[in-house]
Amino acid sequence: MSSGELLLITGPPAVGKMTVGRAVCAASDFRLFHNHHTIEPLLEIFGFDSPAFRVLNAEFRRRVVEEAVANDTRLIFSFVWNVELPEDADYVRRLIAPYADAGLRVSCLELYADLPVRLDRNRHADRIDHKRSKRDLAWSDAHVRELEESYRMNTDPERPAAADAVLAGMPHLRLDNTHLTPDEVATRVLAWLDGLSG
Repeated sequence: MSSGELLLITGPPAVGKMTVGRAVCAASDFRLFHNHHTIEPLLEIFGFDSPAFRVLNAEFRRRVVEEAVANDTRLIFSFVWNVELPEDADYVRRLIAPYADAGLRVSCLELYADLPVRLDRNRHADRIDHKRSKRDLAWSDAHVRELEESYRMNTDPERPAAADAVLAGMPHLRLDNTHLTPDEVATRVLAWLDGLSG
């Protein structure tokens, strides 16, 4: 039986998805594939949201996920999910399909923290070091604020969203990481995943 597994880490920009993913990987055999692994190289060539960028970004991600399944990889994929958009829910269904179709576990960690906390984290060295597009801090702060106004990036049991139908088919942990270190989050997440196996 394969040991492959997919853990999605979702939440708004600068909530700590990549940093938490790195902490989970450091404490386990998961491998991190964060959304900027494909965004950064494509930005330099095509520019954000151009047709070529969109096609290749989706294609690269799909191929990485397919190869991860073929190689029994415990993979983390972190990204921002607009939970209200049906097309985002469809994208996530396609993204997880290689794992789901192989009968492998797919689960979701959803992180949330208030905007002031995220604006502070937006300036952390770890984020800037790994995401060249975030180094213009004035632009990056404005982008975090803009997405906060225009997207809904966390689920809410009181407010149904398109994402709910996708998440209903997998283990889903919502976690406020405002006052938790990445290592503390990783410990909780790995204990949660171990509990799912038991």
